[in-house]
Amino acid sequence: MTNKKLNIALLLGGTSPERSVSKASAASIYPVLKDLGHNVTLIDPAYGANQPKDEIDFFKEDDYTECTDRNYIEAINSSLFDNIDLAFLALHGKHGEDGTVQALLELRGIKYTGSKVLSSSISMDKIMSKILFGHYDIQTPKWFSINNSSFNIQEAETQIDEIVKYPCVIKPADQGSTVGLSICNERGEIIDAFNLAFKFADKVLVEEYIDGYEMTVAVVETQTLPVLEIKPKHALYDYECKYTTGMSNYIVPAEISEETSLLLQEQALLAFNALGCTGYGRVDFRVSKEYQPYCLEVNTLPGMTSTSLVPKMAKAAGISFEALIERIIDLSL
Repeated sequence: MTNKKLNIALLLGGTSPERSVSKASAASIYPVLKDLGHNVTLIDPAYGANQPKDEIDFFKEDDYTECTDRNYIEAINSSLFDNIDLAFLALHGKHGEDGTVQALLELRGIKYTGSKVLSSSISMDKIMSKILFGHYDIQTPKWFSINNSSFNIQEAETQIDEIVKYPCVIKPADQGSTVGLSICNERGEIIDAFNLAFKFADKVLVEEYIDGYEMTVAVVETQTLPVLEIKPKHALYDYECKYTTGMSNYIVPAEISEETSLLLQEQALLAFNALGCTGYGRVDFRVSKEYQPYCLEVNTLPGMTSTSLVPKMAKAAGISFEALIERIIDLSL
């Protein structure tokens, strides 16, 4: 545990569809970093070098100025990062979790929280994650992928019939928080699902739907936290259920057998290591009615909002939010 007072840049916002979620995570992290005695500078890379003067403007729903992907380069190359000891990443989604901002920080020699570039980019690439899951014998739903440039609805229909069946899940290959995701129960629903997914990515993942339970496991270094079960008010654990208070119930530790719990924790750590992850993360599962776990994905920068899952699992393990943030900093250094 470091006792040194650090100069920390808390990165929030960004240009992904999860911009508002990122702000909510940062709003939870910011006061804790200050309470721990660190000097904290808020930086929204989507604003470039033209950052707000008042901290309240970082958290407003309306944007302070124009947001562009190019601004990431300007922000990180600017004097904003002079004398920064650590970048605490509260970014989510594309450019925040896919290795983009991590690579820029590495070029400036700045340490950051979360996993390193390679595992960050792999974890956001759901197709590459699936390939690695298969290589390491981590059970995952049946799947195939389609590129927008070669998309053919008839071929897609045939592949669904032969590989994943109905119902199936159609989602962008590089987004989080169920952005652009659809569950299709029949052939007539898939064209709208593909059109939605292709709005967010050039590659789309089509996946077998596992009827059962939504569960997740947090990993902190080599420690797995208690399994958490999510019971959303909607049929799908969608964006609204994830980020609206009262739209989901959370049970932690999950009310499952010790054998199933240990299996989920084992699979979570295996998936985390298979992608080369470091520090901390969250591994999401669908668990069948027969309590067989199917790994969906690894989140290298999981949410830290008031409804987020990692803080809930940490609390169940006797780790306060403040202690969790402090441990993340220590791991990053």
